[in-house]
Amino acid sequence: MAFGGAVGASTRRFGQSDEQVRLMAKVARMYHERGMRQAEIAAELHVSQPRVSRLLKRAVETGVVRTTVNVPQGVHTDLEDELEAIYGISEAVVVDAGDDADLLRALGGAAAVYLETTLIGGDDVGISSWSASLIAAVDALRPSSTPVVSDVVQLVGGVGEPRVQLDATRLLTSLAHATGAAPIFLPAPGLLGSPLARESLMADPAVLQVTSRWPNLTVALVGIGALEPSPLLRESGNSIAEADQEALRAAGAVGDVCFRFFDEDGQLVATELDERVIGITPDVLRTIPRRIAVAGGLRKVAAIRGAMRGRWVNVLITDSETARALVASA
Repeated sequence: MAFGGAVGASTRRFGQSDEQVRLMAKVARMYHERGMRQAEIAAELHVSQPRVSRLLKRAVETGVVRTTVNVPQGVHTDLEDELEAIYGISEAVVVDAGDDADLLRALGGAAAVYLETTLIGGDDVGISSWSASLIAAVDALRPSSTPVVSDVVQLVGGVGEPRVQLDATRLLTSLAHATGAAPIFLPAPGLLGSPLARESLMADPAVLQVTSRWPNLTVALVGIGALEPSPLLRESGNSIAEADQEALRAAGAVGDVCFRFFDEDGQLVATELDERVIGITPDVLRTIPRRIAVAGGLRKVAAIRGAMRGRWVNVLITDSETARALVASA
């Protein structure tokens, strides 16, 4: 709180005498600087508590009391506001980060705090597989003392190369453990070799048991992929072949969410690849009320921008360098 200096003209417009102004300033200092309660002020000054309340309100209206916010270093509420206004998302969380290793730690820590703050009970959460940023987030998540999520459901097939499949499994189980939820695994790869294989597997009762839960989710937690697959995805055996990458690139694709590729405006790039994915469809994904993306790094700017433009996500957790690039390139 700050107290105004030259406020005489302002207070005169409200028809207040010098004595009223003096009393108003005294009450404001007792309340804001000394931390006294309104009842204590009323007793000390021998006035009624309703009058103290009116004086405090008038002090703000006339400029005797002005509210100022000093933003700490490393907090980027200005960038967050710009991202929300430009891209029409519900919320942006922006953190400082350094090199690639620090980027994952920073994004993971910010995502963990966001989830701890906003998962307060009654949610069913869907989570994608093969995302290093999501692994960092769930690793940083502190276990809740009471259950805050009912089910954690896999959004994309999590079966892959045994050496790295542990990461996909840990992603789901760690989030379920931290939130007190039941983990619901999708027993399939994320990407199959043919549309016929996908059609057969999607009809399997074990898979249907999972996919039937997708329309009832309240939160989706996803990564945003660039066209070039991440090391984790490449090692999983679920990454797309070079020929598919070239076809997507030629069609204007810039990134993906849950193996669904889109162009720079966020429009779905429909290719034969869609018919081989075991994962949530774009239409169902967009019905989930809160769609949280954890993604950063300059190589992903086009993909993150497209994901927001296409309403694939409506909450973004990213780093400050990427946020500035997103604002500058909007």
